[in-house]
Formats: sequence, structure tokens, C-alpha cells
Amino acid sequence: MRHCRQLEKELAAQEEKYLRLLAEKSELAYCLAAQSEEAAYVRQQESDIRKLHQSMRRLKHDMKNHLMVLASYLNNGDCEAAKAYTSEILDKLNAMHSYIETGNTLLNHILNEKLELARSCKIAVKAQIETLSFSKMRSIDFSALLTNLLDNAIEASKNEASAEMILHIFQERGYDAISVKNRITRSVLAENPKLHSTKEDRQQHGIGIEQIKEIAAAYDGICDFYEKDGFFCSRVFIPQ
Repeated sequence: MRHCRQLEKELAAQEEKYLRLLAEKSELAYCLAAQSEEAAYVRQQESDIRKLHQSMRRLKHDMKNHLMVLASYLNNGDCEAAKAYTSEILDKLNAMHSYIETGNTLLNHILNEKLELARSCKIAVKAQIETLSFSKMRSIDFSALLTNLLDNAIEASKNEASAEMILHIFQERGYDAISVKNRITRSVLAENPKLHSTKEDRQQHGIGIEQIKEIAAAYDGICDFYEKDGFFCSRVFIPQ
């Protein structure tokens, strides 16, 4: 009998050890996946910066030729051709956007990818970014949160005649905050007050709303959706 109790104790101890090792293995696997994801973002960031530098070098190289063409038009008194050519150069310059560097690799990747997508959709973008770490959030949650907020605004803006999106990342009263606004011509909340997702009407901001709410709640955060001054506004506050 005593021998059986001893075996039970040893079995329980081994089971406890096994569960502890299993938990450690899961934690290590998560850390490895997070580091691999971070490394992928760094590689993408380096690639984006290289492309930007290459574009700038090409522009600098071409600028001499552009000025010579302009001088030729002006010397010949062809002001209209000079204006048209200048407009083409300005269009090229406006198409080249500076790389956003925040000090947060994951934030850099998401912002540069999504804001470039917005511009490619002819959406005017204004961004005010403070250097925040969102250190209490797991990378996968932060990525899902910011991506959903930006994707909603981009999708909603695609069919707007005067598409505009405003992004603000800032600190306020002990919170790391994200605010995304997009211009609207009709009330979203009047037509879809609970912001349900529907495939037929993607611009109604239902995409990812539940996930945004769940992520905010998981970190004891706050999220808010409202309309003001012709904008649909999404805000999320995560405790620091």
C-alpha cells in the first residue's frame, strides 16, 4: 500500500514536471514565432527603404535632364509646354512618399504598407505619429488591431468622391491610443448602428469590428466608434 502511494506521488510529480515543460515549450515556440515575424518585418522594412533610396537616386539623376528640357521650352517661348512638363514632374514627386520611421519595427511595416495602399486608392492621407511601443500588447494582437482599423477606413473610402483618411497615434492619460478617421458622405451609423459586417456593403465598417473590440477588451482597453464633422471615427485606447 505504501509502495502504491509512493508511486502515485512520483507519478504526480512527473506529471507536474511534464506540464511545466510543456508550458515552457509553448512559450518558447511563441517567442520563436514572434522573433521570426519580427525578422520578416525587418527584412521588408530594409527592402522598402532600399526601394525608396533607389527612387530618390533616379530622380536626382533625371532632374538635370528635366531642367534642360524646361530650359529648352522656355528659351523657345513655349510656356504651355513648360507648364505641362512641370506638372508631370510634380506628379512624379507627389507619387514618392517618405518612409515612415517610428522606432517600432512592426508599426513601421504596417503604416508604410497600409498608407501606401491608401494612396494607391487615391485616398488623401494625413498622419500624426508619436513614438509609442505598445509594449504590453502581443505583436499578433497589435498587428490585427491596427490593420483592421486601417483596412476599415481604406475600404470605406474607396467609393468616396473626396476620399480622405486621418491617422493619429498618441498618448493620453496613461493610454497608448490609435485614432483613425475617414470622410463620409452619408451616415454609417444611421444605416448600420451596430456595425455588422456584410459582404454586400463592405464600406459599412463592419469588417473586423468585433475583433477590434475583443482585442481592446483583452487588454482592459477602450474602443469607440462615432461620427463627427463629416468623418467616421474609430478610436482605441490601450493602458500603458
